[in-house]
Amino acid sequence: MRRREFIGRFGLIGAAASTLFGQGSNAQSAPKRPIIAWAGAPPAGTPAGLNVPQFILDLVFGNFVKGLSEFGYEQGRDVDIIRRTDMFTDRVATMEEMVALVKPNIIVAPATLQAVEARKATSTIPIVCGALADAVHLGLIASEARPGGNVTGIEPFIAGLPTKQIELAREIVPTVRRVGLLTNMNDPKGPPQVADLKAACQAMSLSVIEADANTPNDIPGALATLANEKVDVVVVLQTNLLLVRSEQIGAIALEKRLPTVFGYREHVIHGGLVSYGVDLRWCYRRLGYFVDKILRGVRCGDLPIEFPTEFWLAANLKTAKALGVTVPTDLLARADEVIE
Repeated sequence: MRRREFIGRFGLIGAAASTLFGQGSNAQSAPKRPIIAWAGAPPAGTPAGLNVPQFILDLVFGNFVKGLSEFGYEQGRDVDIIRRTDMFTDRVATMEEMVALVKPNIIVAPATLQAVEARKATSTIPIVCGALADAVHLGLIASEARPGGNVTGIEPFIAGLPTKQIELAREIVPTVRRVGLLTNMNDPKGPPQVADLKAACQAMSLSVIEADANTPNDIPGALATLANEKVDVVVVLQTNLLLVRSEQIGAIALEKRLPTVFGYREHVIHGGLVSYGVDLRWCYRRLGYFVDKILRGVRCGDLPIEFPTEFWLAANLKTAKALGVTVPTDLLARADEVIE
C-alpha cells in the first residue's frame, strides 16, 4: 500500500492530506496537523492467542485520548492519530513501516516492548510510553531524571510497592505461610518485581513458590502448579500478558480456590480478589502532558520520567464470598473501589 493510499483511506483528507503529500498550491497554505502514531500492537514474537480485549483498548487508548483532550487536543481537529493496528487489512505493520509511511511527529508506545521496537525504528522521532520498565538497562534512556534521547514517559513500577502487596496478602489471609508468585519473566517489568517480592517475603519469614507464564497457554498450568503446592495466596505480577489475560486468571484462580493479590485494579474488575498499585488510567491520561510539551517545542530527552504518586486499592467482595475469605473492615474502609 502506498502512503497516499493509506492516508486517504484513514480520513486524512483535504487540507491535512494535501500538506502531507505536498500536492498543488494548497499545500503551501493549508494548516498541517501534527501526526501521532499509536504503536499499540503486539510486538514481533508475541505469543499466538494474545488477542487484546476491548477493556484493554478502552484502558490504554481511550485514556490516552482523554488525556489529549485535557490539554485541548482533539482527533481530526488539532492532531491526527494513526493507529498501527489499522494500517493494513491483512496484517499489522512493522514499526519501520509505520515510521516510513506516516512520518509522525510523535510515537506513543503503550508499554516497554513497543517502546523498544519504536526506538529500533527511529532515534529522532519522540517516543512517549505509558508503562516503561527497565528503561536504562534497555538503552532507552540515559537516566530517569534526564532521559537524554528520544524516549520518555511514565514508569508505573514503584520500588517498595511489592512489600505493600505482601502486607495486603497477610491482611486477607492472616495465616499465610506460603506465597505463590505468578510471574512473566519475558516482560521487562517482571524481574524487578520478583526480586522485591522475594525480599519482602524473606523479611516476613514467608516462603515463596514461583510459577512462570509467558504465553496464554502457560497460565492454566502455572496456576495449577501453585494450587498443587498448596500456597496460601498468589501475587500476580504487573505485566502486559497477565493484564490482558485478567479474565482467564480470575476464573482459574477462583476454580482453584486461590486468593489473589494484584497490582492493577483491572484484575479485580475481572474476578481477582484484591489489588493495590498504580492507576493505569492515570498513566495513560498523563501521556497527554508529554505530547503537549513536545508539540510546544520541548525536547523529548529533557522531559524526566514520571512516577505515579497516588495508589489504588480495590477489592471484590463477590470473589471473597466465593472463596470464603473475609475481607477486613478496615481494608474496605480504605478501599478506593469495592466490587459488590
